[in-house]
Amino acid sequence: MAAEHPGPTPGPIPALILAAGGGRRLGGRPKALLPYRGRPLVEHALEVARAGGCDGAVVVLGAAAEQVRATARFSHCRLVDNPGWETGMGSSLRAGLAALPPGADAALVLLVDTPGVTPAAVARLIAARRSGADLAAAGYDGRRGHPVLLAARHFAEAAAGATGDAGARALLAAHAAELTLVECGDVATPEDLDTPEDLARWTAAG
Repeated sequence: MAAEHPGPTPGPIPALILAAGGGRRLGGRPKALLPYRGRPLVEHALEVARAGGCDGAVVVLGAAAEQVRATARFSHCRLVDNPGWETGMGSSLRAGLAALPPGADAALVLLVDTPGVTPAAVARLIAARRSGADLAAAGYDGRRGHPVLLAARHFAEAAAGATGDAGARALLAAHAAELTLVECGDVATPEDLDTPEDLARWTAAG
């Protein structure tokens, strides 16, 4: 009997962490450096990505980028500065996609200001990709949230549609029928951190 040959080994799935926000409603404090569980949010996001199974990370910085580089501890990641960060999340997504390593099979897009995202949620999205999903998003009671996973074949289209604060919204809308919604409400929460009240609540919870 002929030996069975396994299918092609999937390429790496790095995290793409968008950490450029300036926190206008937080007094202009860069979101990457907001405290959570005794360390900056960007360090927390990197640990969530690593523990969830991502193969390294690209971290997009913007507001106070030099301060973030000097303050936070970074390892196993590539730092990318987005000089146009004030134009919105779209420019950060474009910068991050352009910096992904050659051969990446997909990217796990994670927002730095969603501390309720857990390694378990990241792992579920990676598993969805390994099972064949080209587009996947964490679901919370059936509603799409973050993080989002994009297969490599969607990178160019995602970058082309990333304008203002839209991020990957145009891509996800255009391919809604192909989107795999991965329920994560039992292991994570989707809320972002935008206001002093949010920061106080998350600081207390952490």
